[in-house]
Amino acid sequence: MGEMQKMNHTKVTEFIILGFSDLPEMQLLFFLVFLMIYLMSLTGNFLIISAVCSDSHLHNPMFFFLINLSFLEICYVTVTVPRLLAMLITKIKAISFTACLTQLYLFLSCTCTEFYLLTAMAYDRYVAICNPLHYTIIMNKKVYGLLVAASWIIGFMDPVAHVVFASRLTFCGSNIINHFFCDITALMKLACSGAYLIETVNYIVGSLFAFSPFLLTITSYVLIISAILKIHSVEGRYKTFSTCSSHLTVVLLFYGTSMGVYMRPSSVFSVNQNKLLTVVYITVIPLLNPLIYGLRSKELKRALWKAKGKVKKLFLIRDNVEHVSGD
Repeated sequence: MGEMQKMNHTKVTEFIILGFSDLPEMQLLFFLVFLMIYLMSLTGNFLIISAVCSDSHLHNPMFFFLINLSFLEICYVTVTVPRLLAMLITKIKAISFTACLTQLYLFLSCTCTEFYLLTAMAYDRYVAICNPLHYTIIMNKKVYGLLVAASWIIGFMDPVAHVVFASRLTFCGSNIINHFFCDITALMKLACSGAYLIETVNYIVGSLFAFSPFLLTITSYVLIISAILKIHSVEGRYKTFSTCSSHLTVVLLFYGTSMGVYMRPSSVFSVNQNKLLTVVYITVIPLLNPLIYGLRSKELKRALWKAKGKVKKLFLIRDNVEHVSGD
């Protein structure tokens, strides 16, 4: 009996990630779609960072938060998508236990950091709308710098407990992860012991580190909306609300999908539903964020046009130089 238990509880050294192998005829299409989304996400977020950095008029707390969010989105998609692309094109689906836990840690860190960064951005909008006369005093460089630093530090500390408990899970039988990356919910499905403990930790830590910033964000928006409703003119209300509508859209998208993926009990867990939600969560949201901010922010649109003009000018100068050299 002891020998049988030993055989069934062998130490897992690698996992096989299924990805979308149940649709073999679609692999090339998936590769092209995910490659396009990845490149568009990188391009959009890099454009926002370069536009904000190059325009001194945008050197304020709101856009400082935005370039951090854009950089975070670049990290977010890079943690999972390049490996998925490699799997789709090479058909090599094996991942070592250590690499799996590393991917899990980085992915959860980016998720947690985004929770806190979005909360900091909500606080910034609250101060700007509810206390505009003291905005520059309250949101000085030291304050918004500390808010961003705290978001990154707490975000990368929070998943440590998840990863430590995940490393101690006992796996028996299959080592096949029915997902497209090393996701905590998919790993728990493979565990024959320890899954209840990590699910409990998931709910406790999730409540403290995900629900708390969500509650603070919602509180900020309740106060913001009540302040907007006190504005007498419709035009004034619209103008004030437009300063935070982009952020609110991103918050609803991010929290809606992330809670749908991670805050459900395993009894109602569906692998295929989870895959679909996670695709939106990991690839589509980082792509939508620059579009949402770029389309709604007049200042950012101006900065992007200005940056485009500078790039065009550089190419014209280069062409002229090459033309003169050729002559």
